[in-house]
Amino acid sequence: MFPQRRLSRLRRTPALRRMVAETRLGIDDLVAPLFIHEGLDSPSEIRSLPGVVQHTLESVRTEARHLASLGVPGVMLFGIPLHKGSDGSAASDPDGIIQRTIAALKEDLGDQLVVMADLCLDEYTDHGHCGLLTPSGTVNNDATLYRYAEVAIAQAEAGVDVVAPSGMMDGQVAAIRDSLDEEEFSQVAILAYAAKYASALYGPFRDAVEVEIADGGDRRSYQQDPANVREALEEVRLDVQEGADMVMVKPALAYLDVITKVRAEHDIPLAAYHVSGEYAMVKAAAANGWIDGPAVALEHLTAIKRAGADMIVTYFAREIAEAMQ
Repeated sequence: MFPQRRLSRLRRTPALRRMVAETRLGIDDLVAPLFIHEGLDSPSEIRSLPGVVQHTLESVRTEARHLASLGVPGVMLFGIPLHKGSDGSAASDPDGIIQRTIAALKEDLGDQLVVMADLCLDEYTDHGHCGLLTPSGTVNNDATLYRYAEVAIAQAEAGVDVVAPSGMMDGQVAAIRDSLDEEEFSQVAILAYAAKYASALYGPFRDAVEVEIADGGDRRSYQQDPANVREALEEVRLDVQEGADMVMVKPALAYLDVITKVRAEHDIPLAAYHVSGEYAMVKAAAANGWIDGPAVALEHLTAIKRAGADMIVTYFAREIAEAMQ
C-alpha cells in the first residue's frame, strides 16, 4: 500500500513551512558582542573576524544606536585598555574604557537596549589569564573573587544592566551577587558563563581583545573540559544556587547537547555564545565560495535556538537583524 500520511505535504510551499515551523528565530533572540579599544582614533578591522571591528567610544555609540533601531535587544561589551598589568586594574577603573562605554550607551539609549558587560580580567592583564596569579604562575581562585567583586561594582556604578562573569572561577557568582547587594545594586542581573569550555574556537576573539596567554599557557585548569557534560551540568547548578539570573553555554554549536541538557534541567533564561571561531569559519568558507554564508549563519543560529537557547550572543547579530527587516 502507498502511505496514507505524507509529512512532505506540509513542506510544499514556503508559507506552509513557515506556518508549521517548530522553532522561530527572531531579532529578540540576538545579543551583539562589541569591542571597544581605548587607544584608537577610528574603528579598526579585526582580520580574523571579517565585518567586526574594534570600536572607539564614539563609533560604538553609533553602532549601538543602529542595533537598537533594528530591534536587537542587547549588547555584550568587551574592553581593550591602553595599558595592561598583572592585576588587571583597568577593569575596575571608574574611568576605564568599559565603564565609560556603559555610561555613554545608557545616556544615549536608556532602557531601549540591555547593556551587558563581560566581567573578567583577561582583557586587562599582561599575562592573559582570567584571574590573578600566584607566585608560581597558577590562577589564584579566591583572590580573583575579590577583584571580580570590585569590577562588578564599577560596572554597576556606570549603569550596567547585566554583568557577565566569564572567568569560570569557583564561587564567582556568589561573590559578585553578595557584593552587588551589599552596595545596593540588587537590580543588576548576573549572566553567568556557567559552562564555558576550554575550546580551540576562541582564536579570533583573542585577536580582537589582544590577549596572549603568557608562556604559551592555556586555561584548561579552570575552564570546562570539552569531554565532560555531567561536570558542566554541576557547574550550572552551582551558579544557579549562588544567584545567577541567567546562565550561558559557550561555545554553542559543538555543545548543542549541553544546551539541551541545561534547558531540560533549568527554567531560568539560557544563553549560548556562538563564538568567534564558529563565526570566522562561516565567513572564511563563504569568502571562498564553498558555502552560502548567510544561509549557513541562519541555520547555525536556528539550531542553537532549537537546542533550547533563549538568547544567542553572536557576531552575526547585526547581519541577521538587517536581513529580518
